[in-house]
Amino acid sequence: MAAGPWCWGTPAALALPVLLLLLLGGARRLRRGRAGARGGARGGGRALVLTAHPDDEAMFFAPALLGLRSAGAAPAVLCCSAGNYYNQGEIRKKELEQSCCVLGIPASDVTVIDHRWSRSCCGVHLRRCSIQRTDTVTTSFAVFPNPVFLFFASNSLEATGDQRSEILQNTGTCRTAPGSRDLPDDPAVEWDTQLLATLVLEHIEAKNINLVVTFDAGGVSGHANHISLYNAVRYLHSEGKLPEGCRVLVLESVNLCRKYISFLDVFISCLLPGDALFILTEEETEQAKRAMRCHRSQLLWFRRLYLRFSRYLVLNSLRLL
Repeated sequence: MAAGPWCWGTPAALALPVLLLLLLGGARRLRRGRAGARGGARGGGRALVLTAHPDDEAMFFAPALLGLRSAGAAPAVLCCSAGNYYNQGEIRKKELEQSCCVLGIPASDVTVIDHRWSRSCCGVHLRRCSIQRTDTVTTSFAVFPNPVFLFFASNSLEATGDQRSEILQNTGTCRTAPGSRDLPDDPAVEWDTQLLATLVLEHIEAKNINLVVTFDAGGVSGHANHISLYNAVRYLHSEGKLPEGCRVLVLESVNLCRKYISFLDVFISCLLPGDALFILTEEETEQAKRAMRCHRSQLLWFRRLYLRFSRYLVLNSLRLL
């Protein structure tokens, strides 16, 4: 008598739960054993995690930040916008500082760039960059194409309403109109590669960075601002502008299925080739989630689901550029 579907289906139905239990057990053992970096930073180096918005450091890079800190790489965070899409920039800066504190990153190593530009009445393009370290007051400066035109101010130069700022230089007086955001928090806007590369390189050189960690060409979520960071760092790398010995690790974007299977992706990531892999223990994963919860203004319902299911709160797989 030929075997019916039930005869064949019963062993398969019994084997599937067993296989899932084996995968779960294997993933948990790997997490407890902690696969660290296969490559990347060595102890005594200085790492920079380059993000686009406040909350990126917790949503996407917490495993790398915690892993680099454990490896003695003294990671710093450079956030290239204040996340002001819904006019919450000031709130989000404070949340970023709180999140980094949970991740063990001191405020002195957290920097937010809020870049603006305007055109002066005398035809000179004036770029303004407000660079704020979270433990200090904001410092703004204006940079003209000619190095002669360099003006530093202890307070923001940005004018509001009908107000205008006057800049007195040895070449004359320029009145500047209020600038518009040149690096806006906007999923539809690609940031200027040359401008962003200049700002990032200045920070790399000032902090003596020898490892940069940022998004890959997919930006994890496809956000245009994330992809812009990759384009800027790729430009610096391909043009040989990075300091000697400075390497770049980019965070791997994965398909939707892998993105939301949490620690089950540990097993898959360990089998695939890569240059660095940071896997958090269960305690460290809770630490990463606490950091994300510091971003209270962003905790909408779908981000609460992200907290529960995202693999980026458990592991980071990265590749060298």
